[in-house]
Amino acid sequence: MNSSSTSIYDPKNPGHMKTFTFDLAYWSHSGFLKDKHGMLVSAGSNSRYAGQREVFRDLGQGVLDNAWQGYNATLLAYGQTGSGKSYSMIGYGANRGIIPVVCEELFKPIQNQKNKQYQVTFSMLEIYNEQVIDLLSETKKPGGLKVREDQQQGFYVDGLKLVPCDSCAQIERLMEQGTKIRTTASTSMNATSSRSHMVITIQFKQIFLDEDITKESIINLVDLAGSERQKSSGSEGDRLREGTRVNLSLTTLGNVISALAEVAMGKKVLHIPYRDSVLTKLLQSALGGNSRTIMIAAVSPADICYEETLSTLRYAERTKKIKNKAVINASPMEKHIMELKAENNKLLSRLTGLGNSGKTVADETKQLRCLLAENELRIRTIQLTWEYRLEEARKEWEQQYAAITQERRMMETFPYLLNINEDPQLSGVLKHFIQDGLCDVGQSASNAITLRGLGILDKHATFTNTEGKVTITPREKCKVVVNGVPITMKTKLQHLDRVLLGSNSAYLYVGFPVERTNEDLIRYDYDFFQSELAAAEGFSVDKLGVVNNKDGKPDPSVLAVFHDYIKLMPLVAEANQMSEELKKEFKLELKVKNLASSDSRGYDLQKEVLVKVTNKMTNQVWMWSKAKFINRKFLMEEVYQHFLDGEDVYVGQDSDPFWDPVEVIHLGSAHIWLQSLAYCMKLEEQTEVLNSEGMEEAILLINIVPCSSDGRAFGEDDMVIDPLELLGRRIDFQIHILQCLGVKWLREVTERGIQIGYRVYDLPHSLYTKPVWKNMNAKIEETVHFSALNASHEFLNYLQKNALIVDLWGLQEGCAELDYSLQDMVTSEGTIIVDNPKTVIAKDIGLGTANQISELYLKLLKLEEETELLRDINRALREENVFLKDKLKKWETGHHESKKLKSPDKRAIKMTKQPLSSKEADQLCNHRTSYDADFAKALKVFYQNMNLVRGQFLKLKHSKPPVCMIFMQFSKMRTRPLL
Repeated sequence: MNSSSTSIYDPKNPGHMKTFTFDLAYWSHSGFLKDKHGMLVSAGSNSRYAGQREVFRDLGQGVLDNAWQGYNATLLAYGQTGSGKSYSMIGYGANRGIIPVVCEELFKPIQNQKNKQYQVTFSMLEIYNEQVIDLLSETKKPGGLKVREDQQQGFYVDGLKLVPCDSCAQIERLMEQGTKIRTTASTSMNATSSRSHMVITIQFKQIFLDEDITKESIINLVDLAGSERQKSSGSEGDRLREGTRVNLSLTTLGNVISALAEVAMGKKVLHIPYRDSVLTKLLQSALGGNSRTIMIAAVSPADICYEETLSTLRYAERTKKIKNKAVINASPMEKHIMELKAENNKLLSRLTGLGNSGKTVADETKQLRCLLAENELRIRTIQLTWEYRLEEARKEWEQQYAAITQERRMMETFPYLLNINEDPQLSGVLKHFIQDGLCDVGQSASNAITLRGLGILDKHATFTNTEGKVTITPREKCKVVVNGVPITMKTKLQHLDRVLLGSNSAYLYVGFPVERTNEDLIRYDYDFFQSELAAAEGFSVDKLGVVNNKDGKPDPSVLAVFHDYIKLMPLVAEANQMSEELKKEFKLELKVKNLASSDSRGYDLQKEVLVKVTNKMTNQVWMWSKAKFINRKFLMEEVYQHFLDGEDVYVGQDSDPFWDPVEVIHLGSAHIWLQSLAYCMKLEEQTEVLNSEGMEEAILLINIVPCSSDGRAFGEDDMVIDPLELLGRRIDFQIHILQCLGVKWLREVTERGIQIGYRVYDLPHSLYTKPVWKNMNAKIEETVHFSALNASHEFLNYLQKNALIVDLWGLQEGCAELDYSLQDMVTSEGTIIVDNPKTVIAKDIGLGTANQISELYLKLLKLEEETELLRDINRALREENVFLKDKLKKWETGHHESKKLKSPDKRAIKMTKQPLSSKEADQLCNHRTSYDADFAKALKVFYQNMNLVRGQFLKLKHSKPPVCMIFMQFSKMRTRPLL
């Protein structure tokens, strides 16, 4: 990044770079130091770091200048959750963002002006699921506030609280109040701020008393929801619609921006969809009308966020094409006063005229005087309204200030619970004080601490504060977790303990003042809580296992999986709680796909977080992707909200977010290494089928038999010493699956079934066995004949270095069975052709010119494989050469010594020089054949042992750590004595 451009590299293809140009580009990821005030500043002249001061100087000051000139101004923050949107807008600690600094700088000139009157009103709202929530109002209106339209002022929120302000401190208190309400609402509504939009509106009116001129500006400061919600939480591959209306506003905003960008480029656009969402209605003038608008596009430099970052940059590139036409605004209210005054002057002129004419028009005079008095009253009402509203706001502010003062005094006396939220802006906002004696906590209003949230009961737990000690006692069947460990008995709390109540209400316990230190509480964030929970369950980055050998650090893809896991943990807990309260009888749990699985060459497969869903009544099982689960979670929340509102929550099965049609489940896989086939040796294997966690799912009995074209099994005489002997020749073999023993899937529920699938070399799709139902020791007894008509280097290399992956699939009652038909693949000879050149040619033709780079890459891989094969052959030949030389030396030495011992005469020597008889030659040949057979037998034993060792190695590689290691992890945690 430099002053105006941003370049992004694809981590999977570093040579692929895209560059985007904007008005300004800031780097804030590194190159900074913290000064004595806690501000992050540039580390030196060579640093590219841009702090909050620089951002405000370039952007925030422009918003202020526009407001002073009478223009409407809008600042939008767009980007992925965690990329810095809220930090740029609100800030954190000493690093204040644009919004608080704009408010502070706005009031500085006001205090020094004497010939002007200023009116500043403040409002703060949140848009979640297309509902508008007033963050300055203590009362929540069911369904949210309504958005209405007026011919003069356009779209507005009916009933939104507009608070007059006369100081920056007052606005700061209002923002704190709004943040508290937002935090409480996010807990009770089961929503996070990353899914909602926050809109702060400052109406700034300047009244020039001498000139009787008014300038009015509306400043919109908008922190948009996380942009990744549009895709990663979408309904991709889901039978149900996209989760509620959470994403509607962002999607519509994108459509509006695209339409406006096309208009700016001179294209004809029939419709701009402002009315399709609440957000775009309220921002209509900001997006394509009377406003000077700035967009901040926050991006992450992490390679795992490449797709989201690229999407954000493209979004911003479209936005910069939009052209607005802003004008200086005149207040309708002041115009009305001027019109009333002008009308009064006319009335006075008419009254004067009537008096001078001497006419007796008493009735008309009376009517005119009434109109004049009415207009004067309306003028005084308009003018007095501001002072009255300001006074009322001051009284409310004084009450809030008194409450804040009281809270600070209690912080110096009592221990308390500090809320921890997924959004850092909402963490540390709520404080629940634990006063002397017993202190009940729960949803009931009679409790000393009233908490709302999923899984919190009316009487959830009791805190006891006696003799300088605080304990917590859970009520029966109430979930309480301390430092990642669930508790059921009275437990003593210590300073900075982590307390989880219900499914996901997280709090940091702050002890008595004497216990407190200067330790920074920032490290106890939401991810800390979830990581601690995951560690208590035995899940960590170490368990995922892949370490980059270059620097010893975990692979970025592994960190991404761990990040997904701890992000989904609270969501799964919430979904389980909703299932319980809605009496759905579904259990959800997190799984890691390919946690202990490897490909055909033994390399670890790409890991992915899945959600396993089990119907506790029917034992039916589903596996949901992360995207599908998040989509369903939105739909679950919608049903649950109806439940909380006392509405009917019945939905049909097809619309039930907890249910899906029954599907086939992948249970595990086994690796059958194929080296023996490369030497034309029969392989009889009894191997474990391991699930994704490396645990045994079943025992598979399988034979791989080299054979002739007519199916006759080869014997020892048909074995080859060097696989290259098979190059260009026809290779036939049969895969015979005999039985699957001790299937755990069927042990759990006997009504289930299984199928086995595998894919050999270049076959277009997997082959499946016939289904077997209700048999834990399923007999398969299926044989398939394969033929390679002209064995290639690649195929021989495949046999020597790869394994046949055999997958075990679980069938459930009502699910569709996997297609086990082979009609389209079997030739007239009854075989299936592998190593087919036509397949390669067809693939090459289909690639086209657009994939030339991919073709070159494949060719390069092919050449590397061939080179590796030649190296192996060369290495084997050298070893064989050395072996033969040693044998020859030993033979010559032994022969020389035997000559000395026997002292043969010249006649004997001459006889040895004569050629061997045919009988002797046959005997020598037979001896050599027997040696080759012995060697082949030894080779067979060797490869069978190698297969066994390789299987044991893979099992050991993916096995769980010993109990002592797990104990060590727990021993590192802080433990609490039970009282």
